[in-house]
Amino acid sequence: MVHPDKIKQLALKNFPLTLEARRYMHRHPELSFKETQTSKYICSVLDKLNISYTTGHVKTGIIALIQGKNPHKKTIMLRADMDALPILEKNNVSYASVNNGIMHACGHDVHSASLIGAAAILNELKSEWEGTVKLIFQPGEEVLPGGASLMIKEGVLKNPNVNKALAQHVFPSMEAGKVGFRSGMYMASTDEIYLTIIAKGGHAAMPKEYINPLLIAAEILLQLKKKFPNNKKSKIPTVLAFGKIEGKGATNVIPEKIELAGTFRTMNEVWRAKSHDAIKIIINQICKKHKVKAELKIVKGYPFLINDKKLTGQCKKAAIEYLGKENVKELPIRMTAEDFAWFSQVIPTCFYRLGSGNIKKGITAGVHTPTFNIDEEALKIGSGLMAWLAITELKS
Repeated sequence: MVHPDKIKQLALKNFPLTLEARRYMHRHPELSFKETQTSKYICSVLDKLNISYTTGHVKTGIIALIQGKNPHKKTIMLRADMDALPILEKNNVSYASVNNGIMHACGHDVHSASLIGAAAILNELKSEWEGTVKLIFQPGEEVLPGGASLMIKEGVLKNPNVNKALAQHVFPSMEAGKVGFRSGMYMASTDEIYLTIIAKGGHAAMPKEYINPLLIAAEILLQLKKKFPNNKKSKIPTVLAFGKIEGKGATNVIPEKIELAGTFRTMNEVWRAKSHDAIKIIINQICKKHKVKAELKIVKGYPFLINDKKLTGQCKKAAIEYLGKENVKELPIRMTAEDFAWFSQVIPTCFYRLGSGNIKKGITAGVHTPTFNIDEEALKIGSGLMAWLAITELKS
């Protein structure tokens, strides 16, 4: 039986490999579904580790297999995403992005590097555990419809059939050395809303000659706010927010049309569908009243992410055994979204948080910001804990 101390020793032994992988990927970030060089690099590392894999899944995705004793007994999937964001990095570090305007600002370099570290540990110990571990390096988490959904369609959960899946995500507001879990409903579904209001433009000084689409947009936003107040105490957590409004008018020019873009997030599929209908009704009623035209497009995105209660309970227990109770935290519900949710709709999953911040070192910036970074000590936990959870679940 593998002891957690042995995993910790191997995580430390493989830390230079994990660190090198993280820094290489951070230095050479690539956008969603364009992770060509990232994929090649990961394949080169798997070659050095003598781990078998196939590539070209959804163009850049990688599927690797590590077989222990009795490989057909059970299969656990470990998943990491690879894509970066269109953000200009402002960190003054030796491994800062060399690809202008592209940055690993959400920690996917950490996820992939941690999975490489976990792979090295599992591969070295494969004579000491039973079953198969399927490693997934996934493209396109940041862009709809999400690489997870596309890999599922290509059959990533088959050959061999996956019994359970695990994934982790950096958490800058939690100190490195700690992790967090939440059983059941954890993250929201996410939809994109695009609205164009077409009215009648004109000279601002002649109000009888135009219909101002900005005022109509304001009325719509206020009515939607009343319908969806983003109340945290509501039975079904819901967020409706608009982050873009563009009119292209001037101080004395009323534009003919105005464009808005926003997001809708919730945690119930029936309410999600009803809310889409309610949004359409409110917009159509207001536009009809003002005799203007509305073009509405709601793009349905990721589903909600639900962590299997039994699996998550087991993983939390294993994490406490590995890190100590004081370093394993209970997480609140989040209205952010993650395409790992696609997996959670099909098989038992556990998606947990990896503490990556360090207040004393000044590492506090949030994800999706140009100064996001991690305390790289978190890589030891990221690789070791993932390997330990996989081994623990294989014997359960």
